[in-house]
Amino acid sequence: MSEDDQTGIPATVADPDLRRVYLRPVHKRDRSEFLTQMEESRSLHEPWINPPLTPYGFQNYLARTHRDDHEGLLVCERASHAITGVINLNNIVRGTFLSASLGYYGTRKYGGLGYMQEGLELVKDYAFRSLGLHRLEANIQPDNHRSLALVRKCGFEREGFSRAFLYLAGAWRDHERWVAIDPRLTLHR
Repeated sequence: MSEDDQTGIPATVADPDLRRVYLRPVHKRDRSEFLTQMEESRSLHEPWINPPLTPYGFQNYLARTHRDDHEGLLVCERASHAITGVINLNNIVRGTFLSASLGYYGTRKYGGLGYMQEGLELVKDYAFRSLGLHRLEANIQPDNHRSLALVRKCGFEREGFSRAFLYLAGAWRDHERWVAIDPRLTLHR
């Protein structure tokens, strides 16, 4: 995805005029707005995820998004261009796997408006059509009801349960594994 691309996705994937949000890569110029939004949304994110809250944390996050195996995408409101959420494609694996794991978080200011649902649908299209991935995986703590509702609305299917999957907030946390597979593919069973 080019830095100059405002929508972040090809026009063939989603008509920009029909969406309230668009995707774009995170840039260093986003630091101030990003950090303000994340600080204001701490109570929404904790204990589920720990987005960057400091300039140093933002710089590390930005550096990670420039690696070949990660993409950091901002979900932005079309009308104001404000950051309404973040969706990361992590651990992108090519070759025969063609998969990535998702990390995402919305902002309190724009919560409940359906922007993250629209953003996640755009990311699915981008990952499957533009990046050529086959599978997206979201690992979610069982008590994170908002996140579980989001992936259900976006067509993910529960695939399994992973005990002591991630070390968060001082403990190993169980996670449910939710998956979306490119619907254009024919599965041979």
